[in-house]
Amino acid sequence: MSDNRFKDHLGRPIVAVTGMGVMTSLGQGLADNWAALTAGTSGIHKTTRFPTDKLSTRISGTVDFIPVPAENSVERSFAFARETTVEALAQAGLSGDFDGPLFLAAPPVEPEWSDRFALADRAPPSKTEGDAYDRFLAAMRERPDPVFLEAVQFGSISERLSDAFGTRGLPVTLSTACASGATAIQLGVEAIRQGRTDRALTVATDGSVSAEALIRFSLLSALSTQNDPPEKASKPFSKDRDGFVIAEGAATLVLESLESAIARGAKILGIMKGCGEKADHFHRTRSSPDGGPAIATIRAALADAGMDETGIGYINAHGTSTPENDKMEYGAMLAVFGDGLKNIPVSSNKSMIGHTLTAAGAVEAVFSIQTMLTGTLPPTINYTNPDPTIVLDVVPNRKRDAQAKAVLSNSFGFGGQNASLVMALEPA
Repeated sequence: MSDNRFKDHLGRPIVAVTGMGVMTSLGQGLADNWAALTAGTSGIHKTTRFPTDKLSTRISGTVDFIPVPAENSVERSFAFARETTVEALAQAGLSGDFDGPLFLAAPPVEPEWSDRFALADRAPPSKTEGDAYDRFLAAMRERPDPVFLEAVQFGSISERLSDAFGTRGLPVTLSTACASGATAIQLGVEAIRQGRTDRALTVATDGSVSAEALIRFSLLSALSTQNDPPEKASKPFSKDRDGFVIAEGAATLVLESLESAIARGAKILGIMKGCGEKADHFHRTRSSPDGGPAIATIRAALADAGMDETGIGYINAHGTSTPENDKMEYGAMLAVFGDGLKNIPVSSNKSMIGHTLTAAGAVEAVFSIQTMLTGTLPPTINYTNPDPTIVLDVVPNRKRDAQAKAVLSNSFGFGGQNASLVMALEPA
């Protein structure tokens, strides 16, 4: 007979978090990141990876302190994911083969401009004109380039992680824009709830900041152009916000059924209580102004957790610092929480680490659990000019001591991808 202590309100296995690892522009490892985050330190800096002289945005939250064998987004993303996974497994007390599935959120993979030009330049004489892709293929046929091949294969990061950590089955790679990290966690939660595994490795990583990425987001008018000083550029929910700061990072969470984790004597860091995900068909990049899909996403996460809005003690907001998204998210939260919203502390980690894109949902899930574990609410920095149309308790500029027993974390992304997670401390 199954033990109901380990089942949720719908009779599904309760999913616990037993290990976490994180890396952002603030540093490597949970301890360093948390110390900097709660101190209100910014990791945003002048971009040095490539020339920015002619660009309107010259700042970012790149992670430049991890050595990589080749300067491309795949190698950076793999290195970040590898390091955060080592940290998470160590905290979980797991060694050897992981023996569970891997769910990876990874950025869309494209070769760097310099690599494309170099490849085209070494095309054989008969292919020096015409379609660029014909020239690429001709060059590769004449002289195979394993490094370039590795850099353009979308699934290569998850395959290398699977080999390194001994995960079971075909590793899953997904990319759902800014919701990717939360979606990877949701897949891990569902695998455990469905009884397909007792544990899952959920990883989200993004090392894709490049000149092309910066230019593309600039053309969408999505990036802040307040370059000086860099650390003041990201200002979620402020009146003078003008865009997000592109950044990099990674996070890994070890998920286990509560029953399995307790049986092996693991420390329970938190519980993944609810996941919500809804699509938004309004626009390829803009969220629906009425917040309808975001409202439905938050409500779905609460329903999945078996909670109503009164159970949430803190919100880790998507909080990008873009004019439209912050306004939409506020409207969505107001629609769900009503008058009670003004009494719920809200923070945007992006004010300090920037927007880590594919990794954001998982990075912020780690910080959400750490918020509950430590009884410390990280601040939203640069909040000196509040937007009078957005009435929130944003934990302005300085951390706050407060115990939240349940946290909502939102991730609303391009392409209509919306995801919300509800996390809680260990059940009694």
